[in-house]
Amino acid sequence: MKVALVQLASPPDEPAADRRVRAGRLVESARGAELVVLPELWAAGYFSFEAYPDEAESLDGPTVAAGREWARSLGAYVHLGSLVEKDAAGRLFNTAVLLAPDGTIAHTYRKVHVFGYASREAELLTPGETLSVAETELGPIGATTCYDLRFPELWRGLVDRGAKTVVVPAAWPAARREHWRMFTSCRAVEEQVLVLAVNAAGTQHGGVELAGASRIVDPWGTVLAEAGAGEEVLRCEIDQSIVDTVRAEFPVLADRRWPVSTADFTGAGV
Repeated sequence: MKVALVQLASPPDEPAADRRVRAGRLVESARGAELVVLPELWAAGYFSFEAYPDEAESLDGPTVAAGREWARSLGAYVHLGSLVEKDAAGRLFNTAVLLAPDGTIAHTYRKVHVFGYASREAELLTPGETLSVAETELGPIGATTCYDLRFPELWRGLVDRGAKTVVVPAAWPAARREHWRMFTSCRAVEEQVLVLAVNAAGTQHGGVELAGASRIVDPWGTVLAEAGAGEEVLRCEIDQSIVDTVRAEFPVLADRRWPVSTADFTGAGV
């Protein structure tokens, strides 16, 4: 599988419409990849909390519309990272969207663990309640978002639903960069999955510096690729058979004696 991680910056003085255009140029530079992934809330800017109500959009809004065009143009899956979604009742969610090569929505995931530490996300956004895996031409793909890295039970729920690759869009601060590296490696080894972790770059609203360091980690914990701190497109070709190989050679998941219940995550998703 040929993957491109778009480590995008969201400077506070850049309008979201202009950022979508700039993001489109970076996505275009990833032509040839079968899966292109962007970071968390890149259009609004994660730390621009006061802008969430104005930047919120439906799944028919401008960010998804732009993504549909990118997917069709590249003939590739495009994981849009996440956007501030407004539902029909006016609630706001941190929603990740995977688009198929024909531009249709292949999967959505509303972030379950909204962040409260030095953040207004938990105040402004509604937590998601569903967990599901997308069956794609690239195999079964699950999604978590940023803070979800700290909750292994959610990841085990994805594995129980068949995930072999998990995409992680994030806006992880530089102050906790080593936590980012540790958790992305740990979840890959623990759950025996490929982890595609796409972080934001640059400095966002309030002077918060983002960690960058987008990375691809295989089930042995081998870091196949890692970005620097600045904006870049990280490309990598992955042998997906590594997941089945590791699970057969070192059958940790098969040796579980106390399976974790995931009954709380009842929805099927899209």
